[in-house]
Amino acid sequence: MNPRRPPAPLMDAVLVMASLLDLWVNSEGEDPLALAFGLLAAAALVLRGHLPLTTFFLTLPTALVGDAALATLIALYTLSSLNRHRGVLAGCAVTFAVCDFLPWPWSELEVGELSETYSLVHLTYTFATAAAPVFLGQLVQARRELSLRLAEISEAREQEQFLTAQAALGKERAQLAREMHDVVSHKVSLIAVQAGALQVGSPDAEARATGATIRRLSVQTLEELRHMVGVLRASGSRPTELTPQPSLADLDQLVASSGIDTELETVLPEDLPPTLQRAVYRTVQEALTNVRKHAPGATATVRVHHRDGTLRTTVSNTAPIRPALPLPGAQHGLVGLRQRAELHGGTVTSGPTTNGGYELRMELPAGDSAPGGKP
Repeated sequence: MNPRRPPAPLMDAVLVMASLLDLWVNSEGEDPLALAFGLLAAAALVLRGHLPLTTFFLTLPTALVGDAALATLIALYTLSSLNRHRGVLAGCAVTFAVCDFLPWPWSELEVGELSETYSLVHLTYTFATAAAPVFLGQLVQARRELSLRLAEISEAREQEQFLTAQAALGKERAQLAREMHDVVSHKVSLIAVQAGALQVGSPDAEARATGATIRRLSVQTLEELRHMVGVLRASGSRPTELTPQPSLADLDQLVASSGIDTELETVLPEDLPPTLQRAVYRTVQEALTNVRKHAPGATATVRVHHRDGTLRTTVSNTAPIRPALPLPGAQHGLVGLRQRAELHGGTVTSGPTTNGGYELRMELPAGDSAPGGKP
């Protein structure tokens, strides 16, 4: 709806009042038939938006029997702005011109009197008056259709821009998938091979256990990389099956495969939503990864509790017992955890502890479910 256009009921009321004013100005009040037809024409304008042709014929008698023709002109304009049939519009315009040109009643009409009183100039003026609302209505209709076409073109252009952006994104995804497959997967495969050699050939039992852990983690990483490559190559062209999402039932396996001496303590309800379970799992996973990277030899404690409608996850570690190797890092993991927590209305805080270690804490609103997990 055009915000600059007045409401339809208000416009109808204005046109009805204008028609009544035209009737009052052009009616001497002595002809009851002309007065009745004028009132009918003014009232019929209320129907012009829904029944334009009917409205025109209801207003036509006032132009025939009197001089109050404004309601008929309004009805003719409305019909022209809503109707596409040129024959109907031409017939209505000619009908109005004839009714307005010939005097009433027709039974008293004489040819000689007609030729003397009504000249060619008068006839031309009458047809011009009839044609004006028709042309104006057609112009308004063309303008309205042009606006609709421009809106459709604008929408099509936006859709084209969206498809172009999607094509560029798909190209970038394909390039990224190639890089991951050709570079990252290759290097992780070499890590797995070297770890397998360490597991088999080292005389030290601790080194063999470490090699086994590295090899297992490398194989898991390769599987995840293959799935990510498949997702990237799909580029949104078809649904891609996702890998099973982790839950709190997988925390024991996560802790056991972390290669860190970790104490796990959970007191949780059994009906915790899957989204919150994944948030807890990813938090613990990221925290243990950071411990392994930045605090070699440290022990960790993982506590996940539900109390007073809040789900609290705390991962803390002791001070490292040996220097950490310089590894690349951009703090993207912690940023991702904070964003994930914000989506659930929670918070993530982290920082060093007094004993030289580090602690990460996440708090999420989780309703008032009673805890029923295992400590």
